[in-house]
Amino acid sequence: MQESNETEILLNNIITILKENKSMNISILNLERIDVSVCKYFVICSGNSSTHIASISTNLVKDISKSLKEKPWSQEGKETCEWVLIDYADIVIHVFKKEIRDFYAIEDLWGDAEIKNIKN
Repeated sequence: MQESNETEILLNNIITILKENKSMNISILNLERIDVSVCKYFVICSGNSSTHIASISTNLVKDISKSLKEKPWSQEGKETCEWVLIDYADIVIHVFKKEIRDFYAIEDLWGDAEIKNIKN
């Protein structure tokens, strides 16, 4: 896992890239105080189509690799682009189609997390 300062730099870059790619309803769930969490932060956002979600996720990985020399540990969901998960160890990004996000309601599952909604 990354050091705290490195994690914050990564988080700030992720948010900037998501905004630049017109991601909608960006939320940060701070999971640091939850004992059973698998990472420090979830970043959740929505795209308006499979093409938009593919673009968001592709550009995010490319831009983070270029600017911070970080590569994700894993990526899931790029086949259908309805829910793409990008895992950077301390930060896991979820890029959803709106209806899929509404159905799974991840924010509700982590009710103890501090949630920060980002204005686009």
